[in-house]
Amino acid sequence: MADVEASVRDLVNRGRECTEGAQAQLDLRRKINLLISEWKAAGGGEVLPDIRARVRLRPLKTESRPVRR
Repeated sequence: MADVEASVRDLVNRGRECTEGAQAQLDLRRKINLLISEWKAAGGGEVLPDIRARVRLRPLKTESRPVRR
C-alpha cells in the first residue's frame, strides 16, 4: 500500500493523471478495512499498531563498511 501511495503522491506532485492509482489506493484501503472488520468479528480485540509504533519497533539498520587502508 505504501508503494501505491508513493506512486500517487509522485504523480500529483508532477501534475500527472493519477485517477487509476488513486482508485487502486482506495480499493486497498477498503480491503484493509474489511480484513480488520473480519478480524474483529472473529474475536480479535487487541489494539493494532499504527505506523508510528511499527517504526519504533523496527531495528535501525547499521552499515558496516570495511576500513580501507
